[in-house]
Amino acid sequence: MSSFSSENDQAREDNVLERIAQIVGQRNIPDGEVHIGDDAAVLGPFLGQVVVSADVAVYAIHLDSELFSLEDLGFKAVTSALSDLAAMGAHPRGLTVSVSAPPGTDLEELHRGISLASEFSGCPVVGGDLSGATDTSVAVSVIGEVPRGEAVLRTGAKNGDEIFVTGALGSASAGLRLRRGGASLDNELVTAQRRPLARINEGIAARESGVSAMMDLSDGIGLDLHRLASASNVGFALYQVPIAEGATLQEAISGGEDYELLITTSDPEKLRSTFLQRGLREPISIGRVVSDPASRTLEGQDFEKLGWQHQL
Repeated sequence: MSSFSSENDQAREDNVLERIAQIVGQRNIPDGEVHIGDDAAVLGPFLGQVVVSADVAVYAIHLDSELFSLEDLGFKAVTSALSDLAAMGAHPRGLTVSVSAPPGTDLEELHRGISLASEFSGCPVVGGDLSGATDTSVAVSVIGEVPRGEAVLRTGAKNGDEIFVTGALGSASAGLRLRRGGASLDNELVTAQRRPLARINEGIAARESGVSAMMDLSDGIGLDLHRLASASNVGFALYQVPIAEGATLQEAISGGEDYELLITTSDPEKLRSTFLQRGLREPISIGRVVSDPASRTLEGQDFEKLGWQHQL
């Protein structure tokens, strides 16, 4: 805050921060931890290794501001960041949220979405920051934990591994198309676009079943599977891309924002049984890893790189 701000300015800022803290603050904070209200958060000891990631969501770029609310922006920003923890098989411990917004922005509405996503994921908001800006953006940093040496990377896929996804694809992209056509906010596919869920439990189950590689499908399988294959120096042979009901094949391949997990494993039965034991949807087998990095196919045809990319 500027050193030239008046006492009234300070009072207004303190009042806004107090209301936001009431919205996002966790009611039952573990003993010895400090969340919102001090200069920094204090968390208890971590199990094994710490996993950290960050993500930024900008209104009108990452979410259409004419079709979706600030609450949706807050929700989606948290999910996007937490999905990176899910992709590593990490258990989330806390998140911080830094908001930049023009004067007059309904910050309480925005933080209601943040709070709701935090509750759904079981990951508390432990701190954050506010700043004035010309555009509204939400920067979320997430902190998680995994047993030492057990974080699932995208570099471990091996020849012969079976490839899975945790759900059918294309829902979010189809939801955006339908919303642009006038569909209501409570339409199931529209909800997939504005209120996606991070697959935290699925990521942990996959890690504990010993999968070889994993990543989230934030930019579409048409890009993300190529990224995983390149990181592991392998190719792949897909026999299907599972399409969500109401979506198109193109949306399933390149639409992105589904936040399902892409998994490779040499023990598919253990993966299935672990998911079943925990009441999770059975993962969908879509193909196999092959040794030749240049061989990347869907039903025998070259699988083109297609997906959402930032314009930098």
